[in-house]
Amino acid sequence: MAEKMVDRVQRIMKQPQFIRNIGVCAHIDHGKTTFSDNLLAGAGMMSEEKAGKQLVLDFHADEQARGITIDAANVSMVHTYDGKEFLINMIDTPGHIDFGGDVTRAMRAVDGAIVLVDAVEGVMPQTETVLRQALKERVKPVLFINKCDRLIKELKLTPQQMQERLLNVISAVNKFVQQICPDEFKGKWTVDVQAGSVAFGSAFHNWALSFPYMQRNKLSFKDIIEAYEKDDSKSLAKKAPLHAVILDMVVKHHPNPLEAQKYRIPKIWHGDFDSEVGKSLLTADPNGPVVFVVTKVVVDPHAGEISAGRLFSGTIKQGQEVYTISSKGRVRLQQISIYNGPKRETVDSAPAGNIIGVVGVKNSFAGETVASIEMEPFEALTHLFEPVVTLAVKANNPADLPKLIDVLKQVNKEDPSIIIEINEESGEHLMHGMGELHLEVITNRIRTEKGVQITTSPPIVVYRESILGKGQEFEGKSPNKHNKFYFVVEPLDERIRHKIKEGEISEGRIKKKDMALRDILVECGMDNKDALKVKAFHKGNMLLDGTRGIVHIGEVIELVMDMFEDVMNHGPLGKEPCFGVKVTINDLKLHEDAIHRGPAQVYPAVRDGIRGTMMTARPVLFEPVQILQFEAPEEFMGDLTKLIANKRGQLLDLSQEKGMAVAKAKMPVAELMGLSNDLRSATGGRGHSFLIDQLFERLPDELQQKVRSGIMQRKGLTIDPETGMAK
Repeated sequence: MAEKMVDRVQRIMKQPQFIRNIGVCAHIDHGKTTFSDNLLAGAGMMSEEKAGKQLVLDFHADEQARGITIDAANVSMVHTYDGKEFLINMIDTPGHIDFGGDVTRAMRAVDGAIVLVDAVEGVMPQTETVLRQALKERVKPVLFINKCDRLIKELKLTPQQMQERLLNVISAVNKFVQQICPDEFKGKWTVDVQAGSVAFGSAFHNWALSFPYMQRNKLSFKDIIEAYEKDDSKSLAKKAPLHAVILDMVVKHHPNPLEAQKYRIPKIWHGDFDSEVGKSLLTADPNGPVVFVVTKVVVDPHAGEISAGRLFSGTIKQGQEVYTISSKGRVRLQQISIYNGPKRETVDSAPAGNIIGVVGVKNSFAGETVASIEMEPFEALTHLFEPVVTLAVKANNPADLPKLIDVLKQVNKEDPSIIIEINEESGEHLMHGMGELHLEVITNRIRTEKGVQITTSPPIVVYRESILGKGQEFEGKSPNKHNKFYFVVEPLDERIRHKIKEGEISEGRIKKKDMALRDILVECGMDNKDALKVKAFHKGNMLLDGTRGIVHIGEVIELVMDMFEDVMNHGPLGKEPCFGVKVTINDLKLHEDAIHRGPAQVYPAVRDGIRGTMMTARPVLFEPVQILQFEAPEEFMGDLTKLIANKRGQLLDLSQEKGMAVAKAKMPVAELMGLSNDLRSATGGRGHSFLIDQLFERLPDELQQKVRSGIMQRKGLTIDPETGMAK
């Protein structure tokens, strides 16, 4: 009797040298899910006829209806290479920028990425974004150039022209990899045709070729063109099946967990490498302590919360008791499972180096470290872009309010790039997302899959508050007048802000002297002594303790940090988040008796002190701005530029390529609501836009007051006549 797939997976998962953990990532509509289907068909997990049409890994109804991947999906399959069996754990990720958070989370779990590029469109903005996300997590790329049939059927290229087109794509990918690759991998991680880390083909017609495969099977570009001239792509799929070529490439060029964890762990875990857990993580030791990192949480109506992720150390067993490190809980694992697309197969245990699902980790979230011992957690997952669009959500039926709160908490677990603010008093809840489509999909799922009828407000843009100059020292007094805090603020150095954004400086509170952090801050121009006085980083802001010889400061410093975070979350102009602010405690006077310096006294004093000095430092609002690339047939060039100008956009570049007008523009997010409809109207439905980057820029002076008034009115705030602060 044939061995079941689950039994084959269980047999190989105990041999880490035969495991490959990979992600598939690309620009939207470059063919990832069709490609993933064909790999599954090749591994015998679905029928070949349905491959590319069934969209096995798009198992949500809204994904199939929209024809796009919204959630990353996991699958484990077995591939034979050189007579040996290999286990391939694969994650298919979304291409649309609004769901980029799923790509970031998937990259924590994998060691290799297959980057797909459309042969006709070439390297697109989102291709660069997913590559950047992969390289940031030290994930090694290989390249698949898809839709090569279009070069023959639509563009009618000769074999020579086809080779040139493919070489252009390869050099564009390599140029980008060289720019952002970690120094130790420069020159090693570029993709190479001769070595076989590049393949090309058509996922739709189920064929692929790489240079080694062409040599081994005596195939050439001429054979491909002839097959299409005879309208016989099926013979190509038999001679060069996509799954065989691609999975051969994966086995040969992607690292196994034993190799990958040696260089990936030092980047994503900042604990002691000489400790028992440190050594076990570096060697993927199945006999070491259990260390599992959650990369995705799915709420199953039957099983409850399923936490999917990567097991970096130890062997995880059903019924085992483990700790959730960040949320400081103790839980018992109810089920361990391996993935087969939407299906989960339960297993008794799983060793290090595998991507698995576990049931029983309550209050888990993407990025949580689950371990059998107390340990330093893994570095938090940071997304390239922040949520900039908000919806206010209300339950239609007041009786549904408790259920809505549970559902919103679930939504935040399933998609951590959606940030939820729950206001239990007013019943109005805020949902912050990456864009209109992102929020539309989530609200649709709340109504259809979660069964709560809701009303949403029109989209709201989230602004940022910052300062332009140094503030005056400001005194914050406690309500009992016995404690005084003296603060001053100034803009945070641009170099430090850049290091925070790039992830070189981790956000959070600094518990003990951190010499590595001091060195980074000194390199950014900070004084050596001051660099050791930094107490916290929060959302791109910094708190520094500039006091000397204060006896009881150790007892109140945590309270000061609480309120520093609170003010940075709710600035003085309109209670919007702050960024780029350096807050220094110059001095403080505390009551001798501890009972008179508790939270009720310290919190108001610190909050008033920081907000007060910010109001003297020329506070301003910054608005989110996106750099977008627009494409449309060249006859619509005038309509494109007009659309950009009408939306307060700034044209950065305009060019014509292959009959297409390509425009790059900087656009305020506040003007982008309804952009997709306006773009369709302006270009007869033939225009597209892609996000390249996102930043915050100072709102024009003439709009500062108008926007502030709008924010205050929406939030029901008033201005304090004495201080000018929002209250």
